[in-house]
Amino acid sequence: MPLNRRNFLGRSAAAGAGVALAGGAVAGPAGAAESKGHGHGRPAKRYSFTVMGTTDLHGNVFNWDYFTDKEFDDKAHNDVGLAKISTLVEQIREERGRGNTLLIDAGDTIQGTQLSYYYAKIDPITAKRGPVHPMAQAMNKIGYDAAALGNHEFNYGIPVLRKFEEQCDFPLLGANALDAKTLRPAFAPYVIKRLRTPHGPDVRVAVLGLTNPGIAIWDKANVGGKMVFPGLEEQAAKWVPKLRSMGADVVIVSAHSGSSGTSSYGDQLPYVENAAGLVAEQVPGIDAILVGHAHSEIPEYFVTNKETGKQVVLSEPLKWGQRLTLFDFDLVWEKGRWSVEKVGAEVLNSNTVAEDPRITSLLGDEHTKVVAYVNQVIGSSVVAMTTVEAPWKDEPIIDLINQVQADTVKAALASGEYAALPVLSQASCFSRTAGIPAGQVTIKDAAGLYPFENTLEARLVTGAQLKDYLEYSARYYVQTAAGGPVDTSKLTNAGGTPDYNYDAVSGVSYDIDIAKPAGSRIVGLSFEGQAVDPAAQFVLAVNNYRASGGGNFPHVPGAKQLWANSDEIRNTIIGWVQAKGSVDPAEFASVGWRLTRDGVPVF
Repeated sequence: MPLNRRNFLGRSAAAGAGVALAGGAVAGPAGAAESKGHGHGRPAKRYSFTVMGTTDLHGNVFNWDYFTDKEFDDKAHNDVGLAKISTLVEQIREERGRGNTLLIDAGDTIQGTQLSYYYAKIDPITAKRGPVHPMAQAMNKIGYDAAALGNHEFNYGIPVLRKFEEQCDFPLLGANALDAKTLRPAFAPYVIKRLRTPHGPDVRVAVLGLTNPGIAIWDKANVGGKMVFPGLEEQAAKWVPKLRSMGADVVIVSAHSGSSGTSSYGDQLPYVENAAGLVAEQVPGIDAILVGHAHSEIPEYFVTNKETGKQVVLSEPLKWGQRLTLFDFDLVWEKGRWSVEKVGAEVLNSNTVAEDPRITSLLGDEHTKVVAYVNQVIGSSVVAMTTVEAPWKDEPIIDLINQVQADTVKAALASGEYAALPVLSQASCFSRTAGIPAGQVTIKDAAGLYPFENTLEARLVTGAQLKDYLEYSARYYVQTAAGGPVDTSKLTNAGGTPDYNYDAVSGVSYDIDIAKPAGSRIVGLSFEGQAVDPAAQFVLAVNNYRASGGGNFPHVPGAKQLWANSDEIRNTIIGWVQAKGSVDPAEFASVGWRLTRDGVPVF
């Protein structure tokens, strides 16, 4: 469906006004209580209810890893998916009274797995008589009351997002997602739900949705000239007083924004990326914030509002449906209205329950289709390649990722002013168990090289900046004196640096002298056989996580952006393999970097 600005704004404005009046949760007596009041011994009217929250579901319905084509598992034995969340939600509704609960989400819903990719790109929901998105089906069945927009909602373009919005039985909220021309909300800013109490007056619970201002950078190709995304604090300060004046007894913010008060994209935008804590601190009138975006687990965290001194509770459930947040509210009727007496938060682990058969049966056909899709053969490989030794050797499988990225950026810049500059590329070893087999290569083989949802950018860097970047990356290695044995099990991850924060850069040659201290390890940095000129310019093909400051690598976040797109790198790899047909490391692999000690190669 093409974006029609008049319909787009008209419908959004109507949603913003109409949703607030819809309300309609019906509560039974389970949340009621009476206790002694403040005057004349009369019992005070009290009511308790629970708001459940998820975030960063990223297309996970089943407890399934489509990249390994088996049940999801990790070191902590977490489980994932809405089918697990549904079981937890039903348990809480049964325990506390269905009408005494609400269920909300903090965004990043329709991107992240091959299930969500399939229904955006392969069998798109936007097609004429297209399917209903699996996430919409599951969330409708579970009974969500509202969901904030995440930044990844925009990855597949506004038409896909609008179709998903249309398919949901609940509003998608984004008070700071504004039409670029009118500066009016492009989505419903809020919803007000009414909870019926046994005492007569309903409790009016407002949910304000806020999304991430980084969308303007990360999805510029999709939203540029169409939408703008001002800061969370600014928009919360505008909307929270309005919600209170409309009679909201409780105000909850669902924020697709971390709690730390930091930004990963430097000074490119005047807004804070992870602003949930700042919203709690700076904007009076908020009772609780469901936090998203940061993929962290925060069971319960209190922030003191500077103006009122009131404690605001924040909670962030772990990504992909691994946790469910519970906000428990205790209210008291006083001075003619309900007020929050106490609120706390906790998280439940989805690995403690079975999948809800209502959800797995609902989407069994979709799951089967996607499993068949990821097992499709897309090409062949002359030899087997693996990441087993990639953390300490320049391996062909990492060269493959860099080749795909460099080719993609070269093609994108081919007709522009930067076409003549050399293109370098960075890649990390995300998994030490990934591999491409000899013979047939499937979609899941190719996609498994890149388990994260990163997209690709091109940034302009100098030779001096490149050397700084490589020095920073080389902190990954434990300083190891020359002459003695090298134990690879103790060689990497110095200072707790994860594998995904060690970058190998292709297109140049260099040694990493691990006998030297961090910061002075890069030796012999050269391009096409010549020492790299500190003033020389290069194009760096880099993932958006790194480009936006992820890992705190120097220079790149502030470097000029020459190009970006919103296609996941793993799907770019799949397309590259399909186009080539046969993958032969002889065509792209080389030893561009090596570990040394005092000039002697380690391996």
